[in-house]
Amino acid sequence: MRCIIFLGLIFVSLLFRVTAQPSLDYYLPEGTSYDPAIPTPAQVIGHEVGEWHISHDRLVNYMYALDRASDRIALEVTGHTHEGRPLLLLTITSPENHRQIEAIRTQHVQLTDPSLSSNLDTRNMPAVFYMGFSIHGNEASGSNAALLVAYHLAAARGKEIDDYLKHVIILFDPSFNPDGLHRFSSWVNSRKSKMVSADPADMEHNEPWPGGRTNHYWFDLNRDWLVAQQPESQARIKKFHQWKPNVLTDHHEMGTNATFFFQPGVPSRVHPLTPAKNQELTRKIGEYHAKALDNIGSFYYTQEGYDDFYYGKGSTFPDVQGAIGILFEQASSRGHAQESVNGVLPFAFTVRNQFTAALSTLQAVYNMREELLNYQRDFFKSAMAEAAKDPIKAIVFGAADKTRAALLAEVFVRHQIELFRPAGTITISGKTYDAESAYIVPLNQPQYRLIKGMTEKRTTFQDSLFYDISAWALPLAFGTDYEETRSVPTLGNRVTEVTLPAGKLVGGVSQYAYVFEPFAYYVPRALNRLLQNNIRVKVATEPFFHPSGKRFERGSILVTVSDQGKVADQIQYQIREITEKDGIDVYAFNTGLDYKGVSLGSNSFLALRKPEVALLVGDGVNANDAGELWHLLDVRMHVPVTALPVDVLNRTNINRYNTIIFPNGSYNGITEATKERLKTWVQNGGIIIGFDNALNWLHSVGLGKFEMKKNETSDKPEKPRAYAHIEEYRGAQQSPGAIFETQADLTHPLFYGYTAPRIPVFKDNNLFMENSKNPYANPLVYTAAPLLSGYISKANYSRLKNSSVAGFSALGRGRVIGFTDNLAFRAFWLGTNRIIMNALLYGHLLNAEASR
Repeated sequence: MRCIIFLGLIFVSLLFRVTAQPSLDYYLPEGTSYDPAIPTPAQVIGHEVGEWHISHDRLVNYMYALDRASDRIALEVTGHTHEGRPLLLLTITSPENHRQIEAIRTQHVQLTDPSLSSNLDTRNMPAVFYMGFSIHGNEASGSNAALLVAYHLAAARGKEIDDYLKHVIILFDPSFNPDGLHRFSSWVNSRKSKMVSADPADMEHNEPWPGGRTNHYWFDLNRDWLVAQQPESQARIKKFHQWKPNVLTDHHEMGTNATFFFQPGVPSRVHPLTPAKNQELTRKIGEYHAKALDNIGSFYYTQEGYDDFYYGKGSTFPDVQGAIGILFEQASSRGHAQESVNGVLPFAFTVRNQFTAALSTLQAVYNMREELLNYQRDFFKSAMAEAAKDPIKAIVFGAADKTRAALLAEVFVRHQIELFRPAGTITISGKTYDAESAYIVPLNQPQYRLIKGMTEKRTTFQDSLFYDISAWALPLAFGTDYEETRSVPTLGNRVTEVTLPAGKLVGGVSQYAYVFEPFAYYVPRALNRLLQNNIRVKVATEPFFHPSGKRFERGSILVTVSDQGKVADQIQYQIREITEKDGIDVYAFNTGLDYKGVSLGSNSFLALRKPEVALLVGDGVNANDAGELWHLLDVRMHVPVTALPVDVLNRTNINRYNTIIFPNGSYNGITEATKERLKTWVQNGGIIIGFDNALNWLHSVGLGKFEMKKNETSDKPEKPRAYAHIEEYRGAQQSPGAIFETQADLTHPLFYGYTAPRIPVFKDNNLFMENSKNPYANPLVYTAAPLLSGYISKANYSRLKNSSVAGFSALGRGRVIGFTDNLAFRAFWLGTNRIIMNALLYGHLLNAEASR
């Protein structure tokens, strides 16, 4: 009987843990009084924190309510997401500091300028602390904790909070990812039972594809800090540089069976450009977290699992700019409560840990204020000293495509890096850089370490494990020519704002034809616009000449005028759109005669068709990869695209499309009947474009010949390995993401628009495609010594060398085009975007004799 009673008590206790809703007292520090004039979260959002997942609109409402009620808070909208949600930033400090906030900011930023910082007395300067929450929308305990942190900072009374706010300026971002947070909260709230289910199999804990982690276009915003290609990142980075914070915190979640993690990460996985002092300060701050979590009985760990290598993450980005970035990872309830190996994990418990860590960081920033300010000053002074010792004095970059060079320049300017035009044309290593399209980045400037972190090529590492990618050299990613010079070329004007290049109409209005070259980044956008407006367009497959003598290469676009069945003004309007919106020079032709090349009526000009595109999405498809393709087509190239779920593919009429894109994925959900329909559709002229693991599926079902190399095996027994090293060895065989050199056939339509046969490609998988025996069928291969930057294991490097990156199979009148790698990686790998667009626009023209 006693046993039954005992078990019953356990059940009641468990039920209480799952269903009972803690009050504010559960979260807030004991002994603190609060101003009753400041509204509590429940008074505005209508429920206690942790009772429901906060939706973004209610989060915004509460932040506005605090702004109205408290003289400690000033709220601003810094931007908007793709879905139009506001990006908020609250500046929280004492009323006295608010009255002189611009003077405080101006003085603080001077710490990053070695020419001014020596005169500053840090004893009387406030520190700047940037708090950010839930950059992954389904890691929601952060943004829910933000309600409590904001309330505490606005309403707490007493000497402690007054001292904190007098000596610290807090930049408070309650939701780094509004679209993802809203998507996730809608899912879990609409599936919550009154008797909350902690069963991991419950629908509440199993959100559908793509999940709430990402932004609207399924980008992981915590990989976008450095390149800032998304609007959320651009708004955030602008405020970061406006203030130059001393500490930035980034609140995340991890697996349900974990506990709580705070940085530092694994010591051997810190980027070499990060000073040792950074990690020393991070460890010192960590002692505050440990004490605070000990006080509430929470378990935690540090210096395991996570690293500080890739500067594109929120907790590492500050490390290369004189600040301390701190990652928090809380075990996730992924709903309102979930079973774990540590017992039932209530959502409220996860929120409390995040709240506790936010306050422990504030305490650390306050107590370490002078040390943090002095470190920031010393960081930039030492950066200048390192720059003086560096034999490389400048980086020069440019490209035949002025647009890609300008888009790279935008990244530099966004990070307040001093950037200049050349004073005139310069020649380096046989390459010419002119004043209109090239840029110079002198290294002797405060952002020296950041410049190195953005541009360096690194192939040796202390550790062979990486939490994220191992290489990201931006000039290679953007596909620009660049040189590291041992002296600074003569500088022209400084570039403080980048405007994309404008095109021009050369030769005036024509009643005969217009032509534009294939090199500019937005050529596919211009071409697609013409096709969408039902203007007939042809692509040149052989070089030809303008009457002036100018040579036009393969891939140049011909727009005839007289045979379009449209008035000439309609054609001219579209031509103006191309010059004004796409930055492309368009040349008027008044004759088709060409004795040096081919005449405009030649059969070597091939007619193009309007793309009707379906992009496969849904279960089995990698959401990040699919989102990158969607963003490229929709945002950058303005190509209408149907995001087609795999299960809908099985029951829809695919004949309305002429192109179907298979992003990286498994595609096990495609039925046998659909496989046969796809084969028939291709044979009738359809184009399939597949990436990464999709090639394995296409190969296995007979929709292409994309055979991968097998793992090399040896009859010799391997040397014994320690059991404790299993995970490390396995991890070292993964390819985290590195940059490799490829050799392209520039006469192939897939590479129209490229000016050099060596193309840097980003690779983050272990797919190594066998070369075809057909000598025409390997248009892009890795070179014999392809590693440009990053890590790859010896075994994988051996398999990678001379392997094929791209090819196609011909089935009837259709084509199946395959690429082993992601050519639209994170929206910043612009250098290979053109290959995707060429496959989309020219795939139907590929000669079957070049089939694999």
